[in-house]
Amino acid sequence: MTRPGNTAGLELGKYPEFLMVDGLRISFSHRYKECPGVKIIQAKPNFSDYTSEEKQQIRAAEKIYYPTPLYVDLFMTMGKAIFPGRETYVYSGDKIKQTNLFDILQIPHPRTRIYFGEQKTRILKDFPFPFIAKTPRGSSMGRGVFLIHDKEGLRRYLSRSPVAYIQEYLLLNRDLRVILINHQIILSYWKMAPPGEFRNNLAQGASIQFNGIPDEALDFAVKVSRICNFDDVGLDLCHTSERGWMVLEANMNYGLQGLKEKGLDIRMVLKELMIQGRI
Repeated sequence: MTRPGNTAGLELGKYPEFLMVDGLRISFSHRYKECPGVKIIQAKPNFSDYTSEEKQQIRAAEKIYYPTPLYVDLFMTMGKAIFPGRETYVYSGDKIKQTNLFDILQIPHPRTRIYFGEQKTRILKDFPFPFIAKTPRGSSMGRGVFLIHDKEGLRRYLSRSPVAYIQEYLLLNRDLRVILINHQIILSYWKMAPPGEFRNNLAQGASIQFNGIPDEALDFAVKVSRICNFDDVGLDLCHTSERGWMVLEANMNYGLQGLKEKGLDIRMVLKELMIQGRI
């Protein structure tokens, strides 16, 4: 059984005008600019740079949206309600932390090992050619992902990466992106690799397909988001007949191309979620 790759449980325009609630809400992201009752404040590197009025509003805020890596821990120390949660910042762009989290929580994930220093000499004992090598931190959109076919390819990868992040190569021509906000599916779609490309990233020429998405994949995505406490995430999933559904990666700074192709505006999605009391 499948259901289309579109909004799941989110009915845009259904709810009446938002009623103001007690307590000011602050956002450091312009994604929330359409959300009623939310004041947008620009993130600044020094708290002292804010005006007296802004400082008081931040201190008095009932809830703060998109607190940014700079302020998330400070607001949590103050006991502020925040969205998204701290995990969004802890695991964003860090493949090493994500892999260890998936392993600890027993979440299915392609076989992956991380090598430091002299440990790199063990790579060819652990992985047969071909295998995947990635830049472990800060890479996105398919950049920093390499298909290693031989010793020379491995040498070139190791010369540019002080930490080796090595993953088994799975012969896939597509993977599934599931966008979830507060553990609710907003959109799902296949990313279809172009001919001759091993990466399924849209930035590398992949195409989008919204149909034929199994319910079990979406249920798996919701389960993963809850277990990991990823409350604003684009999960990339893959499937093999032998091992079922697996998580490839969690993207906290997910792209908006899929939403746009589906005719969705992230600002309006967030507005409706707020009106419904779901964020």
